[in-house]
Amino acid sequence: LEEIPRPVQDSGNILKQGYLEKRSREPSFFGSEWHKRWCVLTQRNFFYYANERSKQPKGSFPIERYRACLASQLRKDSRKKCCFQLLCPGKRSYEFTAPSPAEAEDWVEQIQFLLKDLSSLTIPCDEDEDEDEEELSKDPDSSDSMNNSHNSTLIPEEPSPELEGDDIYEVLPGELPNSQ
Repeated sequence: LEEIPRPVQDSGNILKQGYLEKRSREPSFFGSEWHKRWCVLTQRNFFYYANERSKQPKGSFPIERYRACLASQLRKDSRKKCCFQLLCPGKRSYEFTAPSPAEAEDWVEQIQFLLKDLSSLTIPCDEDEDEDEEELSKDPDSSDSMNNSHNSTLIPEEPSPELEGDDIYEVLPGELPNSQ
């Protein structure tokens, strides 16, 4: 997984773009419910424009929690194998027709690949936490967090670090008023 050449931080990175037909939310009585849109997939967002020269997108949404899948049920005509949709629980779904079945598959693959990539970005944080746990486990008392917190406060004041086991508790009565 490490040999991905593109910089993960670059949110302006265009991964795929091209014309798709997008299904409008409210089918119009005049003309088709499918409108041709210039669509752009970046590292974080999906944008759609009236055409490739448009400066302002007609719409966009963060791609992160969506999932993409082919959806031949969206159309009844010869282009049904070109359809795919983007779904997200609790959010609006988006339905598209690509110029060809292969293009539809490519859009779906690109989006799935990106989403896998986005979800793997959270892994480094988990690794850091694991390292902290390892450091704690070197401390023999780490399993007992109460002991651990007392130890860490007592050691600096204790002149003799050899105090082990029950001896430690002789110091505790002085601490009790604070800890209640």
